[in-house]
Amino acid sequence: MTGKALRLGGIELGGTKSIAILSDGESILERATFPTRSPSETLPLLSAQLRNWNREASLDALGIASFGPLQLNKAAAGFGKMLPTPKPGWEGAEITTTLSGGLTCPFAIDTDVNGAGLAEYCWGAGRNCSSLCYITIGTGVGGGLIVNGAPVHGAMHPEIGHMRIRRVAEDQFGGACPFHGDCLEGLVSGPALAARFGCDPATVGEDDPRWTYVASDISEMAVNLLLTCSVQRILIGGGVGMGRAKLLPKVRQLTVERLAGYLPFATPETIDTIIVAPELGDNAGPMGTVALALDALSQ
Repeated sequence: MTGKALRLGGIELGGTKSIAILSDGESILERATFPTRSPSETLPLLSAQLRNWNREASLDALGIASFGPLQLNKAAAGFGKMLPTPKPGWEGAEITTTLSGGLTCPFAIDTDVNGAGLAEYCWGAGRNCSSLCYITIGTGVGGGLIVNGAPVHGAMHPEIGHMRIRRVAEDQFGGACPFHGDCLEGLVSGPALAARFGCDPATVGEDDPRWTYVASDISEMAVNLLLTCSVQRILIGGGVGMGRAKLLPKVRQLTVERLAGYLPFATPETIDTIIVAPELGDNAGPMGTVALALDALSQ
């Protein structure tokens, strides 16, 4: 990546809202926010905003960070399309074709969580780490893996939110994921919590014992990530992840207990530096599009 000032466009396509940004290198100059409705409503609005900025002065690169799952294989016929997704109406949506239409600059696309993770790696809580996992818990549960400064891809991209986990025996909530029922997303996402509590989870007190079930589910995810990916840091953000003061400390405590001393780097003394909140907060997503645009220029 380069620190040279460049005119960059970015799109963060989220499950609830979408943000278009214009930056001067790493400094965001303008942003426009739109509700995420159907693809035919949302994508043209975002594309029009990019074209307006491009008419004022040509964009040097575009970064697109979108909820998924996405087809990220450049050799595939459906590169840049939305794959089967829990969000109604979005399967098959032409993300890259629509958003890059009318632009001649290079672009890069990745998941919103990979983009946010890349931003935290470059400018936030992941500085000085060689590996991290960025988790966002909100409308859904997404997870991005960054290793040596690059998002991890393979057959597709990580879908950590649909991990199946060991549950507390007393927790009888059936889950809310339309694909898997009680996967992680089906247990702890915002809609899942609304179904679990039977009301807006923001109105449920910190001491409600059901939050212990939620902390348990998130700690199971953390244990699995530390054992399988050996990441140096797990960042937990999003409206649910950052909205509960007692949740993260409980997740840390349970993670140490369940590792049972097996990983020497994860101890009661170090866990506060391993499972942390993102530093960039709500700016992680928009800055992720900047990071992806900068990557597009280097390819």
